[in-house]
Amino acid sequence: MENENALFEQTILPHLDAAYNLARWLAGNETDARDVVQESCLRAFKSFSRFRGGDARSWLLTIVRNAAYTALRKRGAREQFLDSEILDSVADTGPSAEQILERAANIEAVRAAIAQLPTDYREVIVLREMENFSYKEIADMVGLPIGTVMSRLARGRRALQEFLVGGAAK
Repeated sequence: MENENALFEQTILPHLDAAYNLARWLAGNETDARDVVQESCLRAFKSFSRFRGGDARSWLLTIVRNAAYTALRKRGAREQFLDSEILDSVADTGPSAEQILERAANIEAVRAAIAQLPTDYREVIVLREMENFSYKEIADMVGLPIGTVMSRLARGRRALQEFLVGGAAK
C-alpha cells in the first residue's frame, strides 16, 4: 500500500497545476476549482489501481473534466463566467507604467473573452492553447471525434477574435 501511495504521488502530483488550471476555467471560480481538483484527486486515487500507465496528465485531466461537469450539473449551471477576483489578479510586468497598463488590459480582455465562451469551446481552447494537448489527446479526453475538436477550436478562436476585436460573438 505504501508503494502504491508513493507511485500515485509520483505519477499524479506533478500534474496538479494543470488540473487546477482546467478546473478553474471550467468551474468559473477559484473556490469551485479547488473543490473540483480535490474531488478529482480522490477519484484518481480510488481508481489508480486501474490506471494502465500512459499519459498520467491526460488521465487526470479527463477526471478533472468529468468532475467539473458533475459539479456544474449539481449547481444547475449551464454556463459559468470567471469571478472578477480572477480577472483582477492578472499580473504583468513591463518597462513602463503605460505598457504595464496596456498589457494588463489585454490579458484581462483575453481572460474575459475566454470566460464568455460556451463551455464546449472554452474547454478545448484551454486544453489546446494553455495545456498544449494535441487534437488527438483532446479528442480522447473529451470523448469526441478529432474533427469535432478541430471544429470547436476553430469556432472558439473565431468567437475569441470577435470578442476581442469588437462586439460579442454570434
